[in-house]
Amino acid sequence: MGERFGYYIMNAVLLLFLCSKFGISDDIAGWIYAVFYFLIYVLSLPGGMVADKLQNFKGTIMAGLLVMATGYVILSIPVFGGNPGAVPMWVLILTCLALVLIAAGNGLFKGNLQAIVGQMYDNYEAEAAKKGAEELAIAKSRRDSGFQIFYVFINIGGVIAPFVAPLLRSAMLKLDGFIYNADLPRLCHGFLDNTLKGDDVQNLTTLAESSILNGGQVGDMATFCTNYLESFNTGVHYSFIASALAMIASFLIFVATRKVYPNPVKKVKEVQTVSKEEVAADAKEIRQRMYALFAVLGVAVFFWFSFHQNGQSLSVFARDFCDTNAIAPEIWQCINPFFVIVLTPIIMILFGALAKKGKEISTPKKIALGMFVAACAYIFLMAISITNGYPSGEAFKSLPEAIKVSMKAGPWVLIVTYFFLTVAELFISPLGLSFVSKIAPQHLQGICQGLWLCATAIGNLFIALGVTMLNSFPQQWQCWAVFAGFCLISMGVMLGMLKWLERVTK
Repeated sequence: MGERFGYYIMNAVLLLFLCSKFGISDDIAGWIYAVFYFLIYVLSLPGGMVADKLQNFKGTIMAGLLVMATGYVILSIPVFGGNPGAVPMWVLILTCLALVLIAAGNGLFKGNLQAIVGQMYDNYEAEAAKKGAEELAIAKSRRDSGFQIFYVFINIGGVIAPFVAPLLRSAMLKLDGFIYNADLPRLCHGFLDNTLKGDDVQNLTTLAESSILNGGQVGDMATFCTNYLESFNTGVHYSFIASALAMIASFLIFVATRKVYPNPVKKVKEVQTVSKEEVAADAKEIRQRMYALFAVLGVAVFFWFSFHQNGQSLSVFARDFCDTNAIAPEIWQCINPFFVIVLTPIIMILFGALAKKGKEISTPKKIALGMFVAACAYIFLMAISITNGYPSGEAFKSLPEAIKVSMKAGPWVLIVTYFFLTVAELFISPLGLSFVSKIAPQHLQGICQGLWLCATAIGNLFIALGVTMLNSFPQQWQCWAVFAGFCLISMGVMLGMLKWLERVTK
């Protein structure tokens, strides 16, 4: 839960923060974000290998928490290099190094913690097997529910986190006599860089006058822009202190309770004592299991490419195309973890009722259904974009402020979109973790969980394409059509492999 808290602060603010602090384009910020999220997940593979090699999952997890805390501490320092309107390159490099530290710590932490959760159910099933086949079947049916419960509680941190940065930022702005406006950082950087064009000059004047507390005067525009940028971004910096504290709290809780967790090392040693004949007999089954794992990983790549638009194109959509005057665009990131908490019990009850009637849905089929629901989210956005006649993001930004305000969608659009995406996530993410823990060979638990996260990493590497498409495609609906298409194709592939996957995972 502590790791998710830091993750969702980053998920909510990173792309928008990079734009507001460094004055870089959405595309460049999107690629920095994408590489960071790629590293967060791909480094889980070497993190799993380290834990498997050292036979010390718990020590690796604790090291990961401390490394993440160090990265967040660096990010929390409001370094501007002397000029908030023209931050030098070395500050951006320092920021990127902090992001690498957070990603490295996450790699040591994330997959190995999931491996421990899987080990809890390995032990539970082993004890149930001693009581007979019926007890074993009951025990195996509870693994999916266990990972769903795990998923609910870690997302509690995600509900709280998106409020932290906007509240601190608004408090800092108010302290300095300003009012929050999502479009001002871009316009301020443009004024200081002398790159404003067309209606942007008038838009800056209009927004600046409305962003002074108590009806004060703007005065010198360069001074206003410099002060506004410093105040705006300092508040975001301070939000990362909360992330560092969450990592420290997580570390202390883990240290205090680590003795009650199962120890995968013991199972590894037991596997190593298996005779050569038994290993040879199991080789075919292990190969089949790994083939099944890689097949599902291929589908997962396209899901995460579509789902993690919440921090990319959907964040830009919330900032530019939705009316977020009352609630900052970053705060809407809390909808996803909120729905995770609310909807998980409902989905668990539904699956449980079907299982009792002998109509249990297999994990591979649930994943295929999840891809269809994800496609529904983007089909919905296509309909909204066509109805409202949204052009590309770049074309929209250049319109007069009054026209942009009249075209903006209500926040309900974000709520509906995240509802669909969250239902899809609940069909895919926790059940994907459960699937991996079911089919992974005992001596490769950490590595297989790392492979699942690597699939997420590959999907994340290309998420910046969402911002590029949103800003450059002539009509916005074309961007959402790409994601809907990927989801529907992935669903078809999953259904095509369904019988084989169900046979392998029995």
